[in-house]
Parts: sequence; C-alpha cells; structure tokens
Amino acid sequence: MWADLAPVGRHPGSGGYRRYAWTGADTDCRAWFRAQAEARGLVCETDRNGNQWAWLGDRTAGDAVVTGSHLDSVPDGGAFDGPLGVVSSFAALDELRRRGARFTRPLAVANFGDEEGARFGLACVGSRLAAGQLTRRAAFALRDADGISLPQAMEAAGHDPEAIGPDPERLAGIGAFVELHVEQGRALDLTGDAVGVASAIWPHGRWRFDFRGEANHAGTTRLADRRDPMLTYAETVLAARREAELAGAVATFGKVAVEPNGVNAIPSLVRGWLDSRAPDQAALDTVLAAVERAARERAERDGTDVAVVRESFTPVVEFEHALRDEIGRILGGSVPVLGTGAGHDAGILSASVPTAMLFVRNPTGVSHSPAEYAAEDDCVAGVRALADVLEGLACG
Repeated sequence: MWADLAPVGRHPGSGGYRRYAWTGADTDCRAWFRAQAEARGLVCETDRNGNQWAWLGDRTAGDAVVTGSHLDSVPDGGAFDGPLGVVSSFAALDELRRRGARFTRPLAVANFGDEEGARFGLACVGSRLAAGQLTRRAAFALRDADGISLPQAMEAAGHDPEAIGPDPERLAGIGAFVELHVEQGRALDLTGDAVGVASAIWPHGRWRFDFRGEANHAGTTRLADRRDPMLTYAETVLAARREAELAGAVATFGKVAVEPNGVNAIPSLVRGWLDSRAPDQAALDTVLAAVERAARERAERDGTDVAVVRESFTPVVEFEHALRDEIGRILGGSVPVLGTGAGHDAGILSASVPTAMLFVRNPTGVSHSPAEYAAEDDCVAGVRALADVLEGLACG
C-alpha cells in the first residue's frame, strides 16, 4: 500500500507532496482509497462533503467504530502526515481479519477531504462541513490563489457542490472515531516509546495581517520619504517570535504575498499569514494581542496601515477521557499520553462524536516537510496498536 501511494502527487524537484484538494493528485488519492476498499470487500462511498468512507458492516446500524485520517498535503509536505493514518487503518483491518476477529459493531475507514487547507486557506474543510462548523455560505466564499472558488473546484472534480452541508445523521451513527497520526514533534522519541495517546489539541488559529503603504521607486525615493510596509511586516515577524517564547506558545509567519512584488519597487501591500498555537486560550490571546500591538506601534513609525483578519480558529480540544482511558487500558496502561499543537479532523469531530488519537514516533520531529519520517518498525507498532484498539472497541 505504501509503495502504491508514494508516487501520487510527489513533486520531482522538491521531493515533497502537492496533494491539494480537488486537483488531479487528490483525484488519484481518492481512486487509490477506493481501490483499497474494494480489494477488501468494503462498501466505499463519498458523502455530500467529499469525505470518503469504506464500510465493513451496516453503517445504518449505528454505534460504528471509525478510523482513518486524510490524504491531502501541505505544499511540498511529507509522506506520513495523513497517509500514515489511512494506510494503517487498512492494515489494521487486515491484521484483525488475520486474527479471526468477530465484529459486533460496524467498522469504517475514512479519508477526510481538504484537511490541510493548502489550497483554500482553511484547514479541515471536509470534517468542518460535516460537523456543521463551516457554513455553506462561508464554504462557497473560499477561493484559491488563482481565484477559483471551492464550488468551482469541486464541480470540476466531479462532485456536486450544491450538496455540501452538515451531516448530523451520519455523525450520529458513529460511536467512536480513532485517528492514527505520525507525531509532529519529538515527545515519543524522547521517552523511547513507539506509540502514544493524545490528551488534547492546543487552541490554534490563522490570522491574516495586511500591511499597506505606498509603492515607489526603490532607487530614487529617500529613506525618510518612504511608507514601506515591508518594514512593518518584518518587525511583526520578530515580535511574533518574541511573544511566543514569553508565553510558552508557537507563532509563525509562514506565508507572505507582496504587491507589486518588484525587485526595484517599494511595496504598496505586504500580506502575511500568522499561525499561532498555545497550551491554553489565555496564552494564545496574550500572543495575538502582543503581536498586533507591536504591528500597530511599528506601523505608526513607518506611516503604514495594519488590518488583521481572523481566517480560522479552533479552541482547545480535550479528547473524551472515557475513550482515552479505555484505549489506555486496551494498550496495557503504560502508553504515554501527550498533547499536540497540530490540528486534526479528530479535533473537529470531537464536538459531535467521541474521538481519540494515536501517535507514532517521529525520530526527528520534522513534519510538513519532505524530511518527515517514521521508521518501519514504529509504523508496524502503530498498526498493531490500532488493531488492538479497534478489536477492543468493535469486537467486544
């Protein structure tokens, strides 16, 4: 499975993956998922929001156990973020069948659409729509860098955008959702464990900072006469790092757009996107307020203007303690429990269904990069742990 999926959407120059929502690479990933489901005799369907489900048993029976993750990627992302969870889910089912497990609850493997938000700027679109956390109106307003709207992209890929919206009936039939994911950090490497259980997802969000100044000639405009928004932006980037360190949080300006974007032109507009995450809401609020204050103070000096727009936000997610404790019991009680600053579909769905997460050790801690890696032995340990959990939940 891993070898079959590996070439899909891989960029020959960077070695990273560009599996963006509703593109050719995404279509190929969906075809791979369907083929894996059909090879195992599972009933594969695509829901109204473009999420894929591969069912074993009658999904209408209710109280289903669902596992899975996503197959899309960030720009030039790694091979493990998302796909490891989907591959491991199919492999765990194979392991349970090898054991002769008898299922007493319906089981499904899921592939949630547009989890990374690389194309339209909003993460977890498929699960947000299903859970009613993204309105139809807001979804229809999403556009990519080329101005293509989400409905246009869906329609071009053969999916009816008029169908999107909340899916409470489907979610009501799920008794537990367990997502396996490569760890995006080094906590397990430091403890020496191959597998861990998630405790919570930090509150996190994305904010767009628009810095407006005055375009002018880079070679003839006196420094004293400039209204250069790049200076304001630069100070804001440094402020984000300072404030994150003080609050025990993280803050990153990882995307920037400049107009007119000429080497010999002072910019008229610098647009930067801030991603910030913190252990609790108070720390996140402190970071954002301090960064915005620093931006406005610098803008006053530079003669520029600043506007801040919150593009997405997810509050702290505490995974259901009863399910987390049951998973710990199934795995022997000695599995480390750790929090994470990364968002996941499991976090979005937690408001609607009981959810939990397993993490597989990442020896370098590198993620969202072609260097992302997990050893084969650890991946196999993850499959066995997931199989144990599914057996405990769906075969009891």
